[in-house]
Amino acid sequence: MSLIKTNRTTDEVAALGARAKDRAKDAAAQAIPAGKRAGTTAVQGVRQGVQGARERAAPRIADAVQGAREWAAPHIEDAAEAVTTTVAPKVSSALRSTARQVKPNGTGKTGMRRLLSWRWLLGAGAALAAVGAGAAVAMRRRYASATEEAKNATEPAEEDRTAQDGDAANRSEVNGRVTTPGT
Repeated sequence: MSLIKTNRTTDEVAALGARAKDRAKDAAAQAIPAGKRAGTTAVQGVRQGVQGARERAAPRIADAVQGAREWAAPHIEDAAEAVTTTVAPKVSSALRSTARQVKPNGTGKTGMRRLLSWRWLLGAGAALAAVGAGAAVAMRRRYASATEEAKNATEPAEEDRTAQDGDAANRSEVNGRVTTPGT
């Protein structure tokens, strides 16, 4: 039978095509859930594998860390003791000897250091306080004399008072009445 020439009708070919199409749909419908199941199973397997590896490795890592800490702690303590007993005293003595060599022979204060001594500053402060107190007393006296002069300037003199009493003969009250003395 020849592959190119067949005696099939178009209806038969169409029916074969429809059946093939239906079979492909059925196969796809079965393959999709199977693929999903396979993916889920693979993910679960990977998770279980990672979790299993983690569970197996965690105690080993914890043991290794514990061992490292047990080894390092005494070595660090020994190093600290060696530094404080050997290096620190040597550094301290070197600094003291350098300070003795740098320190000048005469320890007297000169120049600005003498001017800024606490005794000189105390004396200067006392002098400034005395000057300030004197200035305050002088200002108080000036204020008192100025207020006395202002008071005298606003009060009428004795001659002016007698003149005002003469004018008192024609005084007016608040209600507008003019009264004369004796009435």
